[in-house]
Amino acid sequence: MHYEAPRRVAIIGGLRIPFCRSHTAYARCSNQDMMTAVLRGLVDRFALKGVALGDVSLGAVIKHSRDWNLARESVLGSGLAPETPAFDLQRACGTSLEAAIQIGNKIALGQIDAGIAAGTDSISDAPIVYPDEYRQILLGSFRGRSPGARIKPWLGLRPRHFKPELPGVTEPRTGLSMGQSTELTAKQWDITREAQDELAYESHRRAAAAYDEGFYADLIMPFEDVSEDNNLRRDTTREKLATLKPVFDRSPKGTMTAGNSTPLTDGAAGVLLASEDWAAARNLPVQAYLRYGKVAAVDFVSEEGLLMAPAYGVSAMLRDAGLGFGDFDLFEIHEAFAAQTLATMKAWESAQFCAGKLQRDAPLGPIDRDKLNIKGGSLAIGHPFAATGARLVASLAKMLDERGSGRGLISVCTAGGMGVTAILEK
Repeated sequence: MHYEAPRRVAIIGGLRIPFCRSHTAYARCSNQDMMTAVLRGLVDRFALKGVALGDVSLGAVIKHSRDWNLARESVLGSGLAPETPAFDLQRACGTSLEAAIQIGNKIALGQIDAGIAAGTDSISDAPIVYPDEYRQILLGSFRGRSPGARIKPWLGLRPRHFKPELPGVTEPRTGLSMGQSTELTAKQWDITREAQDELAYESHRRAAAAYDEGFYADLIMPFEDVSEDNNLRRDTTREKLATLKPVFDRSPKGTMTAGNSTPLTDGAAGVLLASEDWAAARNLPVQAYLRYGKVAAVDFVSEEGLLMAPAYGVSAMLRDAGLGFGDFDLFEIHEAFAAQTLATMKAWESAQFCAGKLQRDAPLGPIDRDKLNIKGGSLAIGHPFAATGARLVASLAKMLDERGSGRGLISVCTAGGMGVTAILEK
C-alpha cells in the first residue's frame, strides 16, 4: 500500500458510443467489442497510444463466462501500453460510477497517477445456459475414465434438458423484476402516472435539445454506423405517453409503462481520471474534480423499496461534505424508472422520512427541476447497466466545465437494493 496527503482527482473527460435498444444496432456486438471501441476512442482523444496508465477498472452486469477478464482484454485491444493493468468490477447499475470512485481513491492516495473507469453491457449478446441437469451430464461424461463411464451419463438425457435458461432481471430474494418492485414503490409513495409521464417527456425533450445544440458532439463517438442514441424519441408528447398501457401491473392501478421506464439497452462508456500534475504534464485541461463518493444499501426484502438506497446514500454523502441541496448547481439522478426518481425525491422532501429514516432534523428539501438532468436522462438516452455511471460522470464534468464553476450531484440506484452517489466540483 502507498499513501500520501490526498490529492484532488481530476476528471479529464469521457466518451461513449451511442446507447441503443437491445437487439437493434449492436445485436452482433459483444461487451468486449463495445468496451474496446470506447477505450480506443479515449486513447485517440487524449493521445494515450502506448501510454501505461496506473489502472483501468470496468465491468458488465450481463456477462459471459468468456469475459472473466473483460477489463484486461479490453485494455489489450485499446492501444494503451500492454503494461497497463486492469480489473473487473461489478456493482449492478452503479458499476462504472463505483469504478470511478475506486480509481479516484487510488489517485487521491498517490497509488497511481491516472486511470480509466468504464462500463459496458449487452442484452443482445446475453449468455444463454442450459439446465443444471444437462450441465451435470456434460461434466459427468467429462469425468469418465473409460468409454462406458463417459457414455453412461448420456443415458439420462431428456428433451427438457434442451430448454435454455435466459438471464433474468428478477431479484433472487423476492422473485420480482425491477419494474414490479418499483411499481410497489410508486404505490407506496403515491407517484402518479401523470407525474411519471411528465418526467419521461422532459427527459426526451431535453436530450433532443442537447443533441441539437451540439452538447454530445464530443461525448459520443459513432459506432456500427450509429451516431445518436436510438431510444431518443424527438416526437414524443405527453399525449402519446398517456396512451401507453401499464406493463408491470396491468390492473387499473398500474402506472408504469414502456414510456416512463428505461428500455433494455446495449452500450459502453468510459472516463479518464488523473492527478493534476499528470494532466498538466500532458497539457490536458481538467474539466472537473471528483470530490466525494458514497455507497448505501437497504433491506428491500422486508422494509424498503428496491431502488431507494440512493435516498440514504445521498444523505450520508451530504453529511460528509457538509452540504445541502441548495449548494448544488446540477443534479444527475439516474432515471431507471420515472417512478423511482420521483419516489427518491419525494423521500428527501418528507419530514417523516428524513427524521425517521435519515436521522435528520429537517427534510433535505426539493430539487429544482431546472437543475435536474438538464441534458436528458436515462429514460430518453437508455441504460446499459454498467455504462450509465461513466455516462453521468462524463456529462456532468462537461457541464461544469462549460459553466466555469459549480457543483453537481450524481445518484444511481442499483439492483440488490444498493445505491452509488458522487459529488463533482469545478
